Parts: sequence; structure tokens; C-alpha cells
Amino acid sequence: MTGGNTKLDAARRALLHLAVHADALRAAPRAWLLAAWWRLCGKRLRSRSQMAPLLGASPRAYRLWLMAQPEADKRPQPVDGPAIAALVEDGPGIERTLASLRREGIEHVAAPAATMRDAGHAAWIMPLHAGDLLAEGAGGAYRHAAAQAGPGTHLLYADDDIIGADGSRGKPHFKPDWNADLFEHHDFLTGASLLRVAASDLDDLPRGNRAEALTRRVLARTVAEGAQPLHVRAILHHRCDRPAPIRPAPIRPAPIRRAASRHDPSLAQPSVTIIVPTRNRIDLLRTCLQGIADTRYAGALDVIVIDNDSDDPEALAFLKGLEPGTARVLRHPGAFNFAAMNNRAVEQSTGRMVCLLNNDIEIRDPHWLETLVRQALRPEVGAVGPQLLYPDGRIQHAGVVLGVGGGAAHAHRLLRPEEEGYFHRHALPQFVSAVTAACLVAQRSRILEVGGMDERNFAVSFNDVDLCLKLNARGWQSFYEPRAALIHHESVSRGLDRDPVGAARLAGELAALKERWGTGGEIDPFHHPSLSPFSERFVVRF
Repeated sequence: MTGGNTKLDAARRALLHLAVHADALRAAPRAWLLAAWWRLCGKRLRSRSQMAPLLGASPRAYRLWLMAQPEADKRPQPVDGPAIAALVEDGPGIERTLASLRREGIEHVAAPAATMRDAGHAAWIMPLHAGDLLAEGAGGAYRHAAAQAGPGTHLLYADDDIIGADGSRGKPHFKPDWNADLFEHHDFLTGASLLRVAASDLDDLPRGNRAEALTRRVLARTVAEGAQPLHVRAILHHRCDRPAPIRPAPIRPAPIRRAASRHDPSLAQPSVTIIVPTRNRIDLLRTCLQGIADTRYAGALDVIVIDNDSDDPEALAFLKGLEPGTARVLRHPGAFNFAAMNNRAVEQSTGRMVCLLNNDIEIRDPHWLETLVRQALRPEVGAVGPQLLYPDGRIQHAGVVLGVGGGAAHAHRLLRPEEEGYFHRHALPQFVSAVTAACLVAQRSRILEVGGMDERNFAVSFNDVDLCLKLNARGWQSFYEPRAALIHHESVSRGLDRDPVGAARLAGELAALKERWGTGGEIDPFHHPSLSPFSERFVVRF
């Protein structure tokens, strides 16, 4: 009987897999056919990278992911651990919620103060909304995590999805590990967390939104004690599909307050050296420098154009004719080594801050630099990068994700900024693992302290990722700031077909990245193991 069920399940998965491919083919026939052609040509990684976002966009993709989960993961496992009590907001569907609590061995308490007295000075409380359900095994997963939590860990949170009245599930939220700035714009804790509550946390809780108020109080206490919430990487909550959703939604950030005057001492900003590598292509450089000239920044600006053997007469004349107040030209002859060029310019820079800027960047927002510098000045922040857009308006860079394609890739690439994407992540300021050196702002002293870019192992590719990871390791985390948006005139198709020498060089740099930082196997803490490692979009893995 078991064998028959296994065969039936396999057949259902195969049919659903075909349906997902059919959805992708209907939605994007040319892209799907191109991915299929690459597969036939033996270019498996390229094919999977193209196909993964197409399949992940299917409304049936999550169903396929659910069917692919091992049966052992779907059954509740008894786990010893601390007692858990639930505080449930009253409302429609509360009986379903209470039934799921009883199944998981979690007590429902109307007044958690009583539980506090029974437990002593603190207790594990789970605030829930009526109608929301716990997944099978959620109680055991939380007890196990709570038993492993250290004394300063007062908040655990898990992934969630939406459940309909008919029991169908969709819209999974596979969350990042703790990301404080992302939480400021998207509350991904409330209604999907477990709190170690102290008596003071329960004082004067407001009616109607106790879950949010209690979660934020415990979060504040956790941060004040120098700790952070612990992520349980599993879907433990099914949020009720209501006409008015209780699941918190992302909120687009307000604009950063601008400096009113270059002469206002209260708004003094640090000096910045902008470093622009170039070789010929004076059309690009002219546009880039004009954007810098139009930039409104209250601090001192110094521009270094580092020239790698330009030989076009027009380019040479343009560089020679640059006025001293516009930019100084630093010659860097020899083979192209992006890391070495930038390192040399950083050493000769005079600004407190350094901005690495590609010559093919077009600046349309005069406040871009101020926006990035403000984040880079924070004591816990290292490299800061903006949202970069292709000339057609689609996203080229929204932070860097480790592990995609075995190395690192730009998050949310080819998404349009106005699209929802993955919970609007591309539109929200947040910590990331790395940002691109096409536009990167950081404190000069910190770049020098970690030794700058690695000229030997990452002469052309991944030098920015390596730099960011070195800064991260010192406690200066990379940061993505979408409120600064620039145009990057990199071709959408750049790099698809490389010459043998270039391909060999890239393979060596990718191998070095994997060896040094484990990008071939480690999960990016701001990504998720259930998201596809072959897609720059955030789509389910199956």
C-alpha cells in the first residue's frame, strides 16, 4: 500500500511539475524557450538560472514545493522544552486557532500574567491573531529552539504562509535571519514569533493590537541587552486569508531628510573622494562626471579619474583638458586589474569617505551621495550600495546575494521597481551580505583596515564581494539603500558569452570566492535555504 501511495504521489508531482512549466511557457514563451535551448546545449547552470524565476512565478510553484518536502518534516515530532502559552486576539476563526494550539500542546491564556506567576519571573508567550493556525510540529520546533536559546535571546520567529478557508496554502514568506533595518519597514515578527516575556512587558497592553505591542516591547528589551531575535527557518504559522489581512505588509520608506545648506554647521557632512576608473569610452565618462558636478552635497568633494591606458585621441584630449577643480587624473598602466586600480586610488584619496563609481553610471538624483553617506557613517555599517537600474528601468542591482549560481549575484535583477517582487524587498533599506563596486560608499579608514580589494585573487570579478565580506567580518555590515537610485549602462546581456581566457579567469575567481567564503554551500543569512539558489529573484526552491 505504501509503495502504491509513493507511486501516486510521484505521478502527482510530475503532473504538477508539468503544469508549472506550462504556466511559465504561457507567461514568458521566449524566455522559457531560450532556457530550454540552453539546457539542450548542455549549459545547465545558465538554463537553470534563466528557468528558475520563470517557474517560481507560477501560482502553483508553492504547491510543488510543498509536495517535495520529506514526509518526516510534515509530521509533528514530540520535543521536550519549556512550556509555551498563547495569547490570542479574539475574533472570527478563533476556534480553529485554539484547536491548532491544543494539537501542539500549547495552552491558551486570556491573561498571561497568571502564566507569569506560575512560571516565576518569565514565560514563553506566543501572541496570535484569531483565525491563524500553527503548522503541524510547530510546538516541537519552537520548544527545541527555546531550549537552545541563550539567556539573552528573548524572541524567536519563524516563516509563515497564507491559508485559505478551504485549507489551500500560498504566498509563503521565507524570511531572512535578523535584519533590523528591514524590520523598520516590514514587520515580519508580529503574529509569527515566540516571546520570552517579563512581567514589565505586560503592563498596559493596548486592546486590539496586543500582539504587535508585546512583540515590539520584547524586541526592544532584546536589543537593549545586546542580543537579537533568533530565526527558526521553517514555516510554523499559517496566516488566515482575510478580506483585511492581519499579516503585516511592507511600508515604503520615507525620503531621507536633506541637508538644507552647505553652510549650515549642524548639517556638516564628511569629505568624500569619488573614484572613477576608466579606459577610453569618453561618452560614458563625460556623463558620469556631469552627474557628479550636478550632485548636491554639503561636504567637500574630491574626484579621482583613474585611467587604465586610454589610447583614443578624443579620450586623451578630454582627460588632459579636465580642470583641476573637476577631477584629478591618476594614470594606471598595464593589464586591467579593477581591484588594483581602486586600491591605488583609495591610498591617494583625501576624503574621510570613499565612493567607488563606475564610469558607466548615470546620475539623475542630485541627493544620491548624501543618502549613501548617511548610512555609511553608522558605526555598524560598512559598504553601502544604491539601487542600480538598467537604462530600460529594470533593476540591475538591489544588493548582492551569496550562493546564487555558486558564487554571488545581484538580488532582484530585471524586476521593475514598481512591481511587488518578493514582499517589496527591492524597495526597502536593509542589511545585505554585499553590494556592488559599480557604486559603493564606505569609510576610507575601514577599507584600508581590511586591506582594500584583493588584487591577486579577484582582479576583475568578486573583488567587491570579497571586500564587503571582509568588512562584515569586522562588524561593519553591508547595506542596501534604494532611496538612492542610479542608472547603470551595463548591458543586460553582458558576460553571457566569454572568450576562453576570460572564462578561465572568471572560473578561477569563482573558485577563490567559494574557497574563502564558502559561497558554494553556505546559506546567505539574508536569503533562505528554501529559496532557489539559481535565481536572482526570490522564488521557491524545488
